[in-house]
Amino acid sequence: MGRFNIATEDDIKSGLTSDIYYLNTKNVLDAKGIDNKVTAEVTVGRLPEKWEWGVFCGLEEVLRLYEGLPVDIFALREGTIFPAKDRRGFRLPLLFVVGKYCDFVSVETATVGFLCQASGVATSAARVKLAARGKTVFAFGIRRMHPAIAPMLDRSAYIGGFDGVSGVAGAKLLGIEPTGTMPHPMILMFGDQKAAWKAFNDVVSKKVPRIALVDTICDEKFESLMAADALGKALYGVRLDTPGSRRGDFLEIVREVRWELDARGHRGVKIFVSGGLDEVSLSRLAEGPVDGFAVGTSGSNAPAGA
Repeated sequence: MGRFNIATEDDIKSGLTSDIYYLNTKNVLDAKGIDNKVTAEVTVGRLPEKWEWGVFCGLEEVLRLYEGLPVDIFALREGTIFPAKDRRGFRLPLLFVVGKYCDFVSVETATVGFLCQASGVATSAARVKLAARGKTVFAFGIRRMHPAIAPMLDRSAYIGGFDGVSGVAGAKLLGIEPTGTMPHPMILMFGDQKAAWKAFNDVVSKKVPRIALVDTICDEKFESLMAADALGKALYGVRLDTPGSRRGDFLEIVREVRWELDARGHRGVKIFVSGGLDEVSLSRLAEGPVDGFAVGTSGSNAPAGA
């Protein structure tokens, strides 16, 4: 192990991240000369919250895990939507491994982990994207998860249907530009909203949309109008990240901001919303004048029993 509590690629491929009982199994089978060829299936026992379908994800890493092993892999394509069970109520195989069991038993734990985590995030992302009713959704979830898996989380959310990701490494993996403008600490460091917004406009690449964070020091409505006045036509949009402790009816806050901007001639300024959103709360906000969402799906439950 290195300085961080993470496994290396060699650790994973060598079986160091395996549950010990699989290694015990290999030792017993080797000692007794049992070396049968098998067909192993990966299925879903259940999905969280009685979900009826999931998004298959994580195959890319599984294929790399099995590189050099004398086995055959058959699987759904990455991104395939699958039902929890077939019409008769039976589990559906998502992936087959065909070969001698002792040749891959030491990576069984890693196989399930790759598929379960990635599919859970991809499925959550797909459900959130559907709840958004066609509006833009960005993945902003990596700050609450272990940084070692940040690229995988962003990739899975993107496969699930999100329009972009905030993570630099994740965006690089996907071959896209990362999405995001400014956090609250930047506003606080300046101690003045207008100064912070103007500094951002002066310094950051013009390729980045000018989306001002508008809830740091005072009311969202007033800060939105301040941002429109400060940046003028350069302002692309405003982002509301209102803490739940003072949020109230978030949809009504958004509607009020939209009305005030429109009334003062800023109809072109878009409204983006973030801050602890989930499938349910986002679905309600999608009814209002919201142009896009920043959501963290990375902490969502992965499909159980895979």
